[in-house]
Amino acid sequence: MQTKPLIRIGTRGSDLALWQAHFVKAQLENLGCEVQLQIIVTQGDRIQDLSFDKLEGKGFFTKEIEAALLNNDIDLAVHSHKDLETSQPEGLYIGAVSYREDPSELLLMRKTAQDPTQHWGLKAGAIIGTSSARRKSIIKALRPDLQIEELRGNVPTRIDKLRAGHYDAILLANAGVSRLQLALDDLHTLVLDPTEFVPAPAQGVLGLQIRQNDAATQAIVAQLNHAEVASQIAIERGVLQALQGGCQLPLGVYYGQDKIYAAHAASSQIAAQFYQFDLSASISEITATLQAQ
Repeated sequence: MQTKPLIRIGTRGSDLALWQAHFVKAQLENLGCEVQLQIIVTQGDRIQDLSFDKLEGKGFFTKEIEAALLNNDIDLAVHSHKDLETSQPEGLYIGAVSYREDPSELLLMRKTAQDPTQHWGLKAGAIIGTSSARRKSIIKALRPDLQIEELRGNVPTRIDKLRAGHYDAILLANAGVSRLQLALDDLHTLVLDPTEFVPAPAQGVLGLQIRQNDAATQAIVAQLNHAEVASQIAIERGVLQALQGGCQLPLGVYYGQDKIYAAHAASSQIAAQFYQFDLSASISEITATLQAQ
């Protein structure tokens, strides 16, 4: 009897990370693999009281998982692609990317904070929670009256903080909330147009990271790759790499149906500027325009 190939997946322990790992696990099992999950705690998980720009280095949610992959403690790492550095550690690469969940931002607000006369239906001067430099700079451009406060924690924790009254509204990636199928009946929700509130490069996509010298895992994981998604996010993340940015660069890039949309600022304290490019635009063309602002 032929033994099933064993693939050990490394993942963070948050609800969303585990959903993502189980999603890939089921796909691999359909290909005839035996799959084990290994939970790995990252720097971003351990340090919850600082905003991302106060944490040292990059790869807050990935470095420890990548180290386990390089040490052969696991065979595959499942990441939110937007959390990955644009340059892969030596010996590792992205063997496949998933389908793309809706890349939009989701605005959640307490019902007492609604005002239909204001943009997004959120009252003037509301307190909005986010620790993302990109979200901060776009908020400053589109709703400069809002008070921005830091927001950390996994998705359910952030929503609980909103319910507890620490904020009037918070911003989350719609993909994560959708995948977790959370009950939000007590809150007002609004999916923001990604051509206006431009998402992070590769938002809504999973990156499946493997070792370059692991031909057996490569051959299996390659069957899960979504080539069209890979080509689109290569443009988005290519701009991020050209600007030498990590996940805390105030940059949004979205390969839309008819245009490439970008939002960029020099820092999170500055209002973002917005751009549109033809789908044929090169990474160098897009980067040159953003750097000329």
